[in-house]
Amino acid sequence: MSNCPKCNAELKQGAMFCHSCGYQIPPPQAQPVQQQPNQTTNLNQNNMENENINTPAQGGLIQRVINIITKPKQEFEVIANETPNVGKIFTTYVLPLLLIPTVAQIIGLGLIGKKIGIGAWSVNYKSWEWGITTGVSTFIGGLISIYLVALVIDLLAPSFGSEKNFGRSFQLAAYSWTPVWVAGIFYILPALGIIASLAGIYGLVLLYMGLVPLKKTPAEKVAVYFIVSLLVVIVISIVVALIIGLITAAIYVPKVGVGNLNMGF
Repeated sequence: MSNCPKCNAELKQGAMFCHSCGYQIPPPQAQPVQQQPNQTTNLNQNNMENENINTPAQGGLIQRVINIITKPKQEFEVIANETPNVGKIFTTYVLPLLLIPTVAQIIGLGLIGKKIGIGAWSVNYKSWEWGITTGVSTFIGGLISIYLVALVIDLLAPSFGSEKNFGRSFQLAAYSWTPVWVAGIFYILPALGIIASLAGIYGLVLLYMGLVPLKKTPAEKVAVYFIVSLLVVIVISIVVALIIGLITAAIYVPKVGVGNLNMGF
């Protein structure tokens, strides 16, 4: 029950006029409906935010490659703020870039060929089988090496006051090898393949630069951590190269025939 706002007479429930003074009773105002938060929308927004954090190459693969090569210090800071996702880095970054030297070697050795021998005893040999075997070996060797390098960096981390986190170690290994894979395009002209090898020097520079932002390595331990990691990486590279070389030789060398050799330059 309520009272008339004019004469204070008691009103019946739902009355539109006061029976005492005839005052028109205003209708009750509807209470605003409080909207409940849309949990589905919030969940989708959270998922999108997490997706952005986990994306290994924000801005696209090409932009990440350009940034790593041209402004590595700033880009490693960006990477340090990303949640490492080994699977995504592997599938969206490592695999596409590894295809560059792989395809280049297949085309270079299959279509153009490479000089074998010295001076008058040299021959220009080309074979699609040779190119495919070498390219596939490079691809498989690259996958194995990048994983082992990341594993070594991570295992050594506690000894140098660094963060033991395989995701961060994989980020460091994968992004540091960027110039090597990009320079692999020169394998399309086998005589220029040495450029891809020289690009490895810049890759080591990137590895050094990434230790502090990604592995949280104390400044006074960066040099030693880098040197020890480098020595282990060199050993790993030699072992992997020998294994891949032996497998390639076992598959391919017995099939080489004189008829496949193109004499001359």
